[in-house]
Amino acid sequence: MLIRAGYDLMFEAYAPTPLISMMSVRPERWNDLQTTHRLVSDRAMGMEDYRDVFGNICTRMTLPAGRSTIACDFVIADPGTVDRQSPEAVQHPIAELPADILMYLVASRYCDTDILSNEAWWLFGHIPPGWQRVQAIVDFVHSHLTYGYAYARSTRTAWEAYQEKVGVCRDFAHLSVALCRCMNIPARYCSGYLGDIGIDPVDVPMDFHAWFEVYLGGQWHSFDARHRVPRIGRILMACGRDAADTALTTAFGNVRLESFKVHTDEVTQVPFEQSPAVRLAA
Repeated sequence: MLIRAGYDLMFEAYAPTPLISMMSVRPERWNDLQTTHRLVSDRAMGMEDYRDVFGNICTRMTLPAGRSTIACDFVIADPGTVDRQSPEAVQHPIAELPADILMYLVASRYCDTDILSNEAWWLFGHIPPGWQRVQAIVDFVHSHLTYGYAYARSTRTAWEAYQEKVGVCRDFAHLSVALCRCMNIPARYCSGYLGDIGIDPVDVPMDFHAWFEVYLGGQWHSFDARHRVPRIGRILMACGRDAADTALTTAFGNVRLESFKVHTDEVTQVPFEQSPAVRLAA
C-alpha cells in the first residue's frame, strides 16, 4: 500500500530565531520512500540536516522575523500489515543487554521511574516477564488514563499522568515507558505518523502520534497504549528516552505556532511527479 503524509506549519518569530525540527522520516524507512522527502520553507535560512545521538534526522534553520512556513509532503510504501506481534519474544536479563540499550532502563525527564517503581512491581510483579508483561502494562495504561486534547500539558510526567488519570498520546506513551523500565524492560518513546488506516475514520483533525517500543528477543517491538490494538501504517520520525529527546520543533527564542496541519492518507498511486530520492543527512 501507499501512504501520502506530511505537514504544513506556520510560525511567527519576533526576531531572527534558531529552530531545530525533528519531523523527518527515520533512516530505517528511506528505502520505502516513493518520492523525494524534503522539508521546505518559504523564508527559513541556513537549513541543514544532521543526525542526533539517537539516529534521528534533525533540521536546523533560522526563522527570520515575521511569519514563516515549513512543510513536507511525501509518499511512502508500507506493507499494509498490523504491528508485528511476537508473544514468544523473551525479556533479556540485564547482564545480557547490549550496552547501547541500557539507557532505556533508567529514569529520564518525563519517565520518573524512581517514583513509580513500587507501584509498578505491585501491579505487574506477578505477571510473567516478557511480552505478556508488556501487554499487561499496555492494557492497564489504556484503561487507567482518559484521553482528551483538553488534558494536554507539556510538563506532565509519567507519575503525574498516573496520579491525574488523564492525558494525550504522549502521556500514554510516557507512563507505559516508565512502567516497563521499572520492570527491567528497555523501552523508548517514539513519534511519527499514524493515519486512520484499517479503521473507521476519526472525526478530529489529523495530528502526529506518540507510541513506544520495547526491546525483547533482540529486537524493538511497537506498542501503543492509546489505541491498545495493533495498527496499520506507522511511520516513525524519531525515538529517544522520552519526548524531551524527540521534540517536533525546538525554538531558541520567542516563536509562536500560528497553524498546524498534518496529513496521513492511503493513496492508490503517487499523486504528483517526483523522483524517488531522499535528502540525506550528514
